[in-house]
Amino acid sequence: MTDELFRGDAALAHCEARVLALCEGGVVLDRTVFYPQGGGQAGDSGLLRLPDGRELAVTDTRKSKEHAGGVLHLIEPGAAVAVGDALVAQIDIERRNAHRRFHTATHLLCALVPHPVDGCSITQGYARLDFHMSEPLDKDALTAGIARLVAEAHTVSHRWISEAELDANPGLVRSMSVQPPRSVTGLGRVRLLEIEGVDLQPCGGTHVGNTREVGNVVVTKIEKKSAMTRRVVLGFAEP
Repeated sequence: MTDELFRGDAALAHCEARVLALCEGGVVLDRTVFYPQGGGQAGDSGLLRLPDGRELAVTDTRKSKEHAGGVLHLIEPGAAVAVGDALVAQIDIERRNAHRRFHTATHLLCALVPHPVDGCSITQGYARLDFHMSEPLDKDALTAGIARLVAEAHTVSHRWISEAELDANPGLVRSMSVQPPRSVTGLGRVRLLEIEGVDLQPCGGTHVGNTREVGNVVVTKIEKKSAMTRRVVLGFAEP
């Protein structure tokens, strides 16, 4: 299994690691700062730096299908790396920071739109949420609401609860399409993301530490995808 350091510190940009396995077009490490695609959030990219100075580009990060609990770092075919090699794993920090800002902004949006979420995508360039609802939404009102919550500088933190606690509080789960991030360690834990006084729900993604770090995120588009789906798209405001 891979020790997922990003779960505890989303601002961590690099770490020392060792190669556990070569498979599926990439490498599984014993520990990593790379977030694997999941929960609607895109995987990290970056590089692996070997002791001899070579750098291997990581084009994407996924959960390994061959190794339960392993994080797979996709690298170029034929790269000279072996099981047991020590290296430094370093993420593209600009990409990560965009993911952190957008992901926290989607939680602010959840607080403003009290309906279940049935679709989500978080990338470096935009984020979107699909809400299970039929009522119209106002783009300017939502943008103003996000700006207000950003300016209020709410603390963003996480904690772990037991699966039994989550099962006893089903109202914590807002998503209809993504399962809560239950622990793969067999410890029966679920990670809760809390924006103090604003939002509390299971989430395994990367986030900022305070809503003010979200910055100038605006609603760029609202679409009616079906009779019961309203899609809200977020982007960074032009400087």
